[in-house]
This record gives sequence, structure tokens and C-alpha cells, in this order.
Amino acid sequence: EDIRLIAAPSLALQAAADEAVKLGLTPLILGDSLEGESRDVGAVMAGIAISAHRKGLPLKGPAVLLSGGETTVTIGKGPAGKGGRNTEFLLSLALTLKGADGIWAIAGDSDGIDGVEDAAGAVVTPDTLARMRAAGVDPRQSLVSHDSYTAFRAAGDLVVTGPTLTNVNDIRAILIG
Repeated sequence: EDIRLIAAPSLALQAAADEAVKLGLTPLILGDSLEGESRDVGAVMAGIAISAHRKGLPLKGPAVLLSGGETTVTIGKGPAGKGGRNTEFLLSLALTLKGADGIWAIAGDSDGIDGVEDAAGAVVTPDTLARMRAAGVDPRQSLVSHDSYTAFRAAGDLVVTGPTLTNVNDIRAILIG
């Protein structure tokens, strides 16, 4: 039997890296199987982005950090808000970045649905947290209560694609200016 693989996480990340090169960015693929708590992975990725932006390590900008894999959101006792692993990752990333200039990010599920909401994911810009706060949202409390969808909706930063009818994992990109 002849089997041809037409889509895989590594292929999606390589395609993104190829496009980044065309745009004059240096890509760094961090892996296609990253796992762990979404909020922890977001904080770690923010640390890498800050190091790249301020010190040129592990690479100098303009660059893009690419990763894939499926992180986890563990809900504890008490009520939980709306959101999925990509928006929770991004909210943690944004909180750790603290509005740092020169760093932007996007994360989403390639099937178009992050968790059970209608968004694939969201974007983070240097003013995302300020726009959340201006809309009356406390981003830190949103992270604690797993309500990242509501926070990004208030900021206008959700990415809504609708179902894509394909799934090659979550894809994350962090742009370093």
C-alpha cells in the first residue's frame, strides 16, 4: 500500500519557516511536540523571546520562534471561564512579556477551534494587556480563572477562522523585532 503524508506538524512549521525567510526573518523551530501546562509554556517562551530581543540569544531579530505540539490546561476546583490551550498560553506569554516592545505572537489550533470555543487562538501585541485593562478585564485574574477567551475577545485579539477541516496540531509563532 502506498501512503503519502501530506500534512504533519513538522511540515507546517517548516513551511512557516520558509515563509519567514522570504520575509527577511531568521526562523528558529523549537520543536513540533512541545507539551506541558499552557501557562508554564507561555512563560518560558516569553523568557526566550525577551532574551532574543534584548541580548540576541538564542538568535538576533528580526526573527521568529516557531513551535508546535499540544499543551494542557488543568482546571482546578471552582468555576472556570472560557478558553483553550492556545489563548491560555498567549495570556501567560503576554503577562510575562509585560508589554515589551518589539515582540508579537500568534498561536492557534490548525483545525480552527481552540478548546471548545469559536476561535482558533489569538494574537499578542505590545499593547494587548493595556487594551484588556481598558476594556475592564484583569488579565492576571483571567489567567487564574482560565478565562483567556474572554480576555482576548475584550482586547479584539481573537483569531477566528472557522473550522479548517484539517488538524496538524497547534502552531505558535513569536516575532522578535
